[in-house]
Amino acid sequence: MMRLQDKVAIITGAGSGIGRAIALLYLKEGANVVGADIDQARLDSLTQEAKADSRLITRTGNIADKAHAEELVSTAVQTFGHLDILVNNAGVVDGFEAVGEMSDAIWNRVMTINVNGPMYTSRSAVKAMGDAGGGVIINIASIGGLFGGRAGAAYTVSKHAVIGLTRSIAWHYAPQNIRCVAICPGGVETNIMTSMPEDTLGWQRAQPTFATNLRAAKPEELATVALFLASDEASFVNGAVLTADGGWTAG
Repeated sequence: MMRLQDKVAIITGAGSGIGRAIALLYLKEGANVVGADIDQARLDSLTQEAKADSRLITRTGNIADKAHAEELVSTAVQTFGHLDILVNNAGVVDGFEAVGEMSDAIWNRVMTINVNGPMYTSRSAVKAMGDAGGGVIINIASIGGLFGGRAGAAYTVSKHAVIGLTRSIAWHYAPQNIRCVAICPGGVETNIMTSMPEDTLGWQRAQPTFATNLRAAKPEELATVALFLASDEASFVNGAVLTADGGWTAG
């Protein structure tokens, strides 16, 4: 028996990195998947890798657009009949700017995508999940949401907010059998930090902390965590913030 047999999942940021790995693993475990991403080419590549599986449908758009976020939920329900799982994975980083270096443009971009996006999708998802008798929301946060020195001000604040959103949803919607959990990865082999500037105060201050990280995780290692949390095996895990960083922040 596959662990997500006939479940229906929405995964944002599904075109690459952690989101792509989760989408492929969920399909393998029997789920129907609505994969969303801002980049159509990445979604086309995902569809190709999934061998045009009919249980995968894709939608292109910016998760910071409220209409797009709401459309993902309606698409899942209209196409597959219900919604069981929402993975809020889409996100962007800042340039490790400290607050004194932070531009309005960077702050607004990070906050609208990393905070508004998960709020929009979750707001629609809890209604659909409530109608269906329950579900689970998995937010991909970061160790940047647990500490102050793993990113710039905007990203740090945004991921702290995601953890707060996680706990709020978990507490408010537990009576409706809706769980909400967060995963806090450390370093991951993704494209999210490929253009990181190295002349900001935050980047310079963070260098000593990077030296204690033994290695970056492969996206597939994070996907297995998301599989467990979405499965019935995690039925009593609610409001949890799970660090998956290979022990980087344990010391």
